Amino acid sequence: MNFLKRFKGIFNQRDEKRQTSQSAIPFRLNLLLWIVALLLLALGVRLFYLQVLNGTSYKALVKQADTMTETNNVQRGMIYDTNGKVLVGNQAHQAITYTKGSTVTDREMYRIANRLGNYLTVNTSRLTTRNQMDYFLADEAHLKQVEKAAKIKAGSTNAYDEAIDYLQKHPHFFKLSKQEKNKAMIYGSMSGAYSLSTTYIKATGVTAEELAEVGEHLSEMPGVKIGSAWTRNYPEGKDIQSLVGTVTTTGLPSDTQNTLLAQGYSRNDNVGASYLEKLFQATLAGSKSQTEVSTSGTRTHEKLKYAGKKGDNLVLTINAEFQKKVQSILESNYGSAGIANSPGAYAVVMNPNTGAIYAMAGIDRDLKTGKQTVDEIGAINHPIVLGSVVKGATIMAGLMTGVITPSNNVLTDQPIKVAGTSVKGSWFNKSGGANVGLTAPEALEVSSNSYMMQLAMKMGGMHYSYDTQITLTPSIFTKLRYYFNMFGLGVKTGVDLPGETVGYRGAADQKHIGSALDLSYGNYDAYTVMQLAQYMSTLANGGKKLRPYIVKQIRETNPDGTLGKIQSETQPEVQSVINAPKSYFDLIHQGLYLVTHGSSPYVTAGTMKSETPSISGKTGTAETVSNGHSTVTLSFAGYAPSDNPQVVVALSIPGTSNDNSQANINMAKQIFAAYWKYVQAKPSSN
Repeated sequence: MNFLKRFKGIFNQRDEKRQTSQSAIPFRLNLLLWIVALLLLALGVRLFYLQVLNGTSYKALVKQADTMTETNNVQRGMIYDTNGKVLVGNQAHQAITYTKGSTVTDREMYRIANRLGNYLTVNTSRLTTRNQMDYFLADEAHLKQVEKAAKIKAGSTNAYDEAIDYLQKHPHFFKLSKQEKNKAMIYGSMSGAYSLSTTYIKATGVTAEELAEVGEHLSEMPGVKIGSAWTRNYPEGKDIQSLVGTVTTTGLPSDTQNTLLAQGYSRNDNVGASYLEKLFQATLAGSKSQTEVSTSGTRTHEKLKYAGKKGDNLVLTINAEFQKKVQSILESNYGSAGIANSPGAYAVVMNPNTGAIYAMAGIDRDLKTGKQTVDEIGAINHPIVLGSVVKGATIMAGLMTGVITPSNNVLTDQPIKVAGTSVKGSWFNKSGGANVGLTAPEALEVSSNSYMMQLAMKMGGMHYSYDTQITLTPSIFTKLRYYFNMFGLGVKTGVDLPGETVGYRGAADQKHIGSALDLSYGNYDAYTVMQLAQYMSTLANGGKKLRPYIVKQIRETNPDGTLGKIQSETQPEVQSVINAPKSYFDLIHQGLYLVTHGSSPYVTAGTMKSETPSISGKTGTAETVSNGHSTVTLSFAGYAPSDNPQVVVALSIPGTSNDNSQANINMAKQIFAAYWKYVQAKPSSN
């Protein structure tokens, strides 16, 4: 009995437990279901907020992050001479850079600048008052002080501008220490950068200590990096700078800033500032690298999208050794000309059959201090009254207008006197004691001014007799200049250098009609030495006016740093052709040969007779005024060999006092000799 009771009790206990368990399960399930329902409701509300209410803006943010790119500078293209020597190269430096984040605030940049300024010292010479004010107001406490002092209305949309205006009127309100100015310069550089563009905080002169300090604290300064920068170096000497130009070191130049910004440059980009560096900026600059930057909260992901491309290189027609030698020749002979009132000297060496320029040299002399500096570019932007060197163009004008012919061109050299003017004559016959009949070639040989004036009067329809009234009209200026222009005198040559001047034209009205006679022998209008070189080249090659050029090729860079594939190559460009018979040119060539080989006692460049290969050319001596003193300009233009011209030399020394020095002839002889040594071997025959 007891056993049965116990057995029954066991089953009763199990039933009770089962009932208890069955009653507890529904409560737990219900609680769990309620929790799940609430979570689903919260998720639905959140999804509604994200996708329905703010879906468009979040999509835009995601898309913006996906398409934002960070740009970095690349190495600038180099400039080589015609033989592949580096004229302008790049020197690498470790630099401190800053990449401005897409969401960075002024306050965050202020904090970064202050921290970076503790480890890095920068040049503050360009620090402006506005830079200092912006840095001062970037401190919120300072901004509130100014707002209070200026009684600026809270929340005003112009609050910051009003604060700046107040500081401008009360400069005593803020005064930065030397350390604060250093930080203000850093802050200014950071603020001037575009979003996700990289700017140099310090491009050169970063010390080992600064690199170590900055590197150790990079994690505390978002956007600050240790990178590389390049500055220009000049393996063949810095004198070439006056020809190739320079690159800015302080960002975009103010005069072209808006144009360059529109082309995609950043304010802090360094660009070509002058001459070839400026003219070929797009070629030399290359293309910046691009890194795709996406952000998610405080996390940033970077992916290189485009590695960038180093700038292409320029190969010039200039021969580096010859260039230096020509400059040296000018400098060593310049003083003998009597240069107390001379502003300089210039020379151009050119291929008359292609227009390629082998050398451009120049001296600029300060008339107050006497200091001389290299001024190679002066050959295209310094107009000079060149004198008799242009008489070949006057002879051609006489031939082409029919006032003389190859078979009938004798005129008597005599002093020219028209009513109301003083006597004008040739250097060897000012008084009339050496009157002589001259052919056109002989007129060039002895440099007859009288011959050229008579041609001008005949071209103007005037019948000359001693002390007669001048009957020329201003049209004679137009006529003479027309023929001079055909050779390149008085017009831009089109050389591939910026800043070329057209020269100078004297007054051409009836009041100045007597000056037409001066124009005929080169003592009125002013031309550049580059124009002189183009003129002589046109005579040398038989009438083709070729555009001078200095850039021979644009080439890529090979992976090993050497010159790569040719991108483009300059071809000779004939600007115009003088439509005159060969007999006309033969007559002038004969005269230019007599200038250096003639037997007349009045030959002007007889000391060139023994030079080999043979030289033909024309000297020039113009009466001028320089620095308030009566002076002369000594010039020369010629070619060699005489029977097969391959090189033209043109030079001028304005404002000299020693017209018997033969400085122009000595310079020319030495330049021709240097050409055959450094550029081309002497031909086997003349």
